[in-house]
Formats: sequence, C-alpha cells, structure tokens
Amino acid sequence: MPPSKAAPAQPAAKGSAAAPKLDSEMELGSVSNGGLASGSTTGTAAADEPSDIMHLARVGDVPAMEALFAAGEFDATYTDAEGITPLHWAAINNQYAMCTYLLDHGAPINQKGGESVATPLQWAAQRCHYYTVHLLLQRGADPLITDSQGYNTLHISTFNGNVLLLVLLLHQGIPVDVLDGFGHTGLMWSAYKGFPQCVDLFLRWGASVEAQDEQGFTALHWALVKGSPGCIQKLLEYGSDRFAQTHTGKTPAITAQELNTVAAWHRALRECGYDEDGNVDAGANGSLNVFSLLSSIPGAAPLVADKRWFVTRFLYLWPFAIVLAMVWLLADLPIYLGPPLSLAVGYGMLAVAQQVVQHAPPDMRQLQRTPWLSGIFAGSLFLVGVTWLFRVLPETTWRVAAHTSATSTMKTASETIVTPHWLLNFAFGAALSMTTYYYVVCMVADPGFVPKLSGVAEQKQVIEDLLAQWKFDEANFCVPCMIRTPLRSKHCRRCQRCVAKHDHHCPWVYNCVGVNNHRHFFLYLISLTIGVLLFDMAVYYYVTGAVAVAEQAATPGFDRCNLLSPELCVVVNAGAFTLLVAVWATLQLSWVSMLLFVQFVQVSRAMTTYENMYGVNPHGHGHGGVSALQSAFTSTGAPLNPAAVDGHAGHGHGHGGHGHSHGHSHNGFVKQWSKVLGIDTFIETATGRGAASSSKKTRRNQNPYSRGCATNCRDFWCDPAPLIGQRESGSALLGGEPVNYMDMYETPRLMEAVRKVNDGTGAAYEAVAAEEV
Repeated sequence: MPPSKAAPAQPAAKGSAAAPKLDSEMELGSVSNGGLASGSTTGTAAADEPSDIMHLARVGDVPAMEALFAAGEFDATYTDAEGITPLHWAAINNQYAMCTYLLDHGAPINQKGGESVATPLQWAAQRCHYYTVHLLLQRGADPLITDSQGYNTLHISTFNGNVLLLVLLLHQGIPVDVLDGFGHTGLMWSAYKGFPQCVDLFLRWGASVEAQDEQGFTALHWALVKGSPGCIQKLLEYGSDRFAQTHTGKTPAITAQELNTVAAWHRALRECGYDEDGNVDAGANGSLNVFSLLSSIPGAAPLVADKRWFVTRFLYLWPFAIVLAMVWLLADLPIYLGPPLSLAVGYGMLAVAQQVVQHAPPDMRQLQRTPWLSGIFAGSLFLVGVTWLFRVLPETTWRVAAHTSATSTMKTASETIVTPHWLLNFAFGAALSMTTYYYVVCMVADPGFVPKLSGVAEQKQVIEDLLAQWKFDEANFCVPCMIRTPLRSKHCRRCQRCVAKHDHHCPWVYNCVGVNNHRHFFLYLISLTIGVLLFDMAVYYYVTGAVAVAEQAATPGFDRCNLLSPELCVVVNAGAFTLLVAVWATLQLSWVSMLLFVQFVQVSRAMTTYENMYGVNPHGHGHGGVSALQSAFTSTGAPLNPAAVDGHAGHGHGHGGHGHSHGHSHNGFVKQWSKVLGIDTFIETATGRGAASSSKKTRRNQNPYSRGCATNCRDFWCDPAPLIGQRESGSALLGGEPVNYMDMYETPRLMEAVRKVNDGTGAAYEAVAAEEV
C-alpha cells in the first residue's frame, strides 16, 4: 500500500516490531532460534540434544516425563537458551495434563521465552486453548504481563477473535481498555480485525469508543481498515465520534476514502440514521424523513421522541388502514378503476411504511424485523370480525328470520335458501374469539425467556462451573446473554434473549415461540384454520341469501355490472366487500396450512422447528454447533499496521462484505418470503429432506427427546398447564414426567443413566474431566 494511501500507521519507532506469529509461522512443533517456527506439529528433538524434555512436553507424555524427572537430569524449571520452558510447549499444544503435572512440580508460570518473549499463558492464548488458559490463570499466571511487542494476554486473544476466550479473560478482572505498546485497546484490535462479535462484547463490557492510540486513531478509524459493516455500525450505535480527527487531521470519512471502504462506511451511517456526511439524516437518499416531518407538527414531537416506541406502534397499526383501504376501493369502485387505484394506494401507503423503516433504529431497518406482518394479520382479523359482526351475522340470523316471517310470498325460497344459521355463527364467533385470544397471548406473553444473571460475580461462577465440567463452549454458554444455556434453548437475535425450548421466531405474532407459548401457538393456528372455513361458509349463506332476496324482489340491474357475466354480477352485487374480505381471509390459509402441517409432524416427533431444520445437537442444546463461531478461530494476530500488509485493504473490504452477508440476507425476494411464509420448512418436512427427517431408526437414535408418536403427542397436548392462561415458566412434560426447560442442562438419557447409577442399578458414569486434552 503506498504511504499516501496508508491506513492508520504505527509510530515509526515501533513500526518494525515483530508481531504475534501467523498460523503459517507458528506451528505446534520444533524450536527454531528460541522462537516459534515452522516444523512438524509434534516436533522431534535430536538424540544428542537435551531438548527431549521439550518433545515430551509437546506430545503430553506424562509417564515419560515422570521417568525423565526421576532420572534427575531435568526438572520442571528447565529453561533453554531462549528462555522457553517445557510449560510453554505443553501450553501451546493444549496438553492440559502435562501442564498440570509441570505446575505441580514447580514450573515457572510467568517465565518469558521465545522470539516474542512471551509467557506460557500467552502461548496458550495465541492458540485459543481456553481450558489451558484457565488452568494457568488459576495457578497464578499474570494476564497483564506483556511480550516484547507490548501485547498482554487480552490483546493476543483479541487477534484470534475467540469470543469465549475474551469472556474468560474479562471475567478475571482485566481492565477492558488496557493498552498495548502502541496505545491500542482490545476494542481497536477487534475493530481492525473485523470481528463484530468481539466489538460487541468489548462495547457491552464498557470499552471506550473515544480512546485514541498514539497517532490519534479511534476504534472507528481502525474498523474502516477492513470495512466490516457490523463493526462500524456497532461503534456508531455506541456513540463513536463520527468526526474524530487524528493528530494529522484524518477523520473516519477520510480514512474510508483512503482505504476504499466508503461503501461500508456509508452503509453503516445510513443504518444508524446519518447521511453520508455523518450528520443526522434529514432525508436518506433524497427521501423524506417522516420523523422530522412529524416533529414539526405541533404536539406530535413527544410521539416520535422515542423512535422505537413510535416505529413499533406505527408499523403495527398502519396495516389496518392499508387492508381496509385496498378492500374498500376494490369493492366500491368499478372493476376497471378499483384494482389499479387500490394497488396505487396500497403502494403509496407501503412507501410511507418503508420511509419510517429507513429512519427506524438499526435493528428495525427491515419490515420483517418490525411488527409489520403481525399488524397485517391483526388488521385482517379485525376486518373479518367487523364484517361478520355488522354484515354477515345480521343477514344470516335475525334479519333473515324477520324477513321470512313478514313476507309469506318468499317463504318457499327462504325456507330452502334463506334459512337462519344460528349454530354456524355461534361456532364462528367462538373460533374468532379463540383465534384473537391465542394470537394476543402468543404476541405479548413470555415465550420462555431464560433469566439473565444479576451481576459479573454470578457470570464468573457459571463460567467456572462450565470449565470444571468441560462444557465451556458455544453449545453451553451464550455470550450475548452471559448465561449457561439450558437444554434445547437458543438465542434469538430478534428478541436478544435465550428462549427455553425455542421453536422459532414468528413474524406473524412478532414474538418467539418457545416452551411457554408453543401450545398456545398451535391452538392459534387450529382456531384460525377453523375460523376461516366457518367464515367462508357463513359468507356463502350470506351471498346466497342476498341473491335469493334480490331475485324475489326483482331488483332492477342486479345482474348487471362491468366486464363480468350476469351470473357473476349477481354474486358481486350481493356483497362485493364481504366477498373480498372472505377471499383475503382464505388466502391466509396458504401459510397457516403449511405451518399447521409442520407443527403436527414436529409434535409427533418431539422436535422443534429449529431441530427439524438443523438437527438435534448431540449435547442437547439448540445452538448450531461449532459453525456459529468457526470463522472466529481461523485468524491470528498481525501487526496493527495496515501499511505493513500491502494489498490487504482490498481483501479486508471483501471480508467486510462477507461478514455482512451473515447479518443480512442476499438470497432474493422469493427466498426471503419463502422463509417468512414457512414454505422452506414445509418443503423440507414434507419431502423428508430436513436435517431431522431421516430414517425412523436414525431419527430415533439422534433425537433423545422422542418417546414414540403417542407419548410425544400426549406430552404436548395433555400437559397440565392451563389452555387459558400462562403456564409455569419452563414447565413441560417429557416422557410423561414433568420437567422444567429453564434449568434442564443434561439430555434425558444421561439423566436416566445418572439416576440408575445413584440407584445402584446401572454402570457408573465415567467422567472425562480429568482426561488429557
């Protein structure tokens, strides 16, 4: 990279300092001039060298090490010419048992060695071996000791982007803004490397967004090197100064221009409600800022002061007006004018909603992340209810009865066609009431949010317990919530909480479906399906009755309209508005029927939607496994000097785009709505291509929660929790036995094995915590 285009650079005095080794430079093996050099992963010492002890430490051969110490030639304090000890090699190779043995025999825990002059703790942190890191910390290793370049353990861990390792270190009391030799904080490093999860962790831990290094660069400047939109946006959300200047007068905007990351910079600004110059946006891309417009109306300013409050309520209620306006225009205007005008009005009202979304909080910048779909359903439900109450119900009950008794000449026709349908309307009223109730419950009730811990001390204790059980991993610990994740729970990015027995996040109810409201959600789907079918029947009798009355009364022009045949004109003139409402309601059966099918299959298999699509985690948790954080383990430390890695700016920009692809879907409109409507889940389940839809034998072996179709259904439907009202949070049945998914951390089979051991009826459970890593 030419100097004129260089990103923030190191001070000249330290610009040539050696950096933590790259993966290609640091192998797990041989010694080369006292540093970590390339070689075999286990290393082979020459027979005439005294470094056999190093080889034994690398491979973790504790019995051989005991024999070597017993011979009296070496002990755990042995140090080579470069200051490297056996503990260094055991630590970097994650030889937990060897580390324990060496520490028990007096190995110097804070000894510096190697080319980087680093401690065993720093060597282990470089490879993200957090069990070994924890062991060394417990034995007194100092995480604040720096190597030859001024990096302590927190900085070295940040190079790799391992969030769990950072969580472990931060809970040891390390200052979050501790500086390296160049004045860089961990937040700056994570921003430079393009690790949004690490940036989020540091910011939530209280890292300063205003801190500047020796050249005056802030974390926002460094985030613009790789151009990761997630990192840039997160820093802006936490109030990073958009106009901060370095000692040479470079603002973030100038830095973005020099490093060709302007697109990511502008995108992050737009997502956070700023224009391309970094000012509060008065009109993104020339569009009208709805909030600014409403704020100018007298008395309306308090309504839009809290953007989240306003956006949530506006986008929930606005679909009411859209549905009503479009149906009314289609029903009351001529056929050559109604459809185009209805579409125009609908598009215009949708454009208003999109303008509101553009200036909404960053996590609500897409309609499916707002109550929009829930508002469409609520508006449709309201319209159906009002239409039935004021049009269908009167015309198919008391008015029909009154008209029939008063007009004897119509008695023959009315007895066969215009008959009162009290039972049908009563059934529909019940279905409408149940649908409304279960919809509201699913939307506002707690789906099973796992309680968060009250403080850092409790979090640290949970981490210590998980480390002691060898379960400190992404399947058992949720970094955003800082809790141990119960069995079958999953962190919902929409709700920002872990949900016990998480099924899915449903945009139609704007809430998660979990252990507390899963049965309510199922009953909501059933009530809705029955209600639509009953409403269609009631509308049929309403229309046939209206047609019969009109024919008997010989209403002039009843069979004439625009562009349609007389037969269709009779039906349309009998109640166009009511017919359109019925058609719109019937369209809801498209997604409802697919959801209902999927739910029936999953309940019979004792699976959630997440487990059906992605498989059951062998550890019993609902997380996606290693893949969720795999990318964070593949990068190692490099000089925080973009000028020293010429040509990487373009790569960094691409990496930023790649990181963005994880947070925002680019799969197209069809794919997006396929997911929203549940089509993808339906197809996977119906065709047997889902992760859990394998053969019966394989499915039974993979799913530790299934007890057979009959028992699974009985567990779900015969749960003693009330059908009307909230259940005890987390309570459920599993195999006929009451369980609580809020504090259930082991699979049923393991729990059964432990019970048999305690009863003396089964083999002892073999612990693995003491085994070598």
